Amino acid sequence: MFEALPADVDFTYKPHAKSMVLGRLAGHLSETATEWAIHTCKTNKLEFPADHKFEPYIPASKDALIEKFDKGVAEARTELAKMTPENWDENWKFVAGGQAWIDDTKYHVWRTWVMNHMIHHRAQLGGDLRLLDQRIPGSYGPSADEM
Repeated sequence: MFEALPADVDFTYKPHAKSMVLGRLAGHLSETATEWAIHTCKTNKLEFPADHKFEPYIPASKDALIEKFDKGVAEARTELAKMTPENWDENWKFVAGGQAWIDDTKYHVWRTWVMNHMIHHRAQLGGDLRLLDQRIPGSYGPSADEM
């Protein structure tokens, strides 16, 4: 999906008032496949204090997005390869401001907050690409643009 972005992509594009801007959507998709995946494998808890100011990743360019993504995915794959069946049963928590937002096994966190979340936002990115009149790559076989 990232490769389908035009080289001169406008990361401020927003297809609807309630939509994320394209740069934030692409950045969030990248973070999910990399940082969320890495944290889930390497740690048992991600905690932010109440005064934490989250800085979402918004890429400066398509090339910067792909470079950061490729580097992060390589690390995520390394960490995933280290996981044992026992690791998947360990508890993982996401706490912000003293409140637990996620408190589940690593397996369920991976399935819900890495895989499902990534699939959801990948589909949103596909919708944005279609509205930008870009070719959509196949996800589960060829897309209509590839036939």
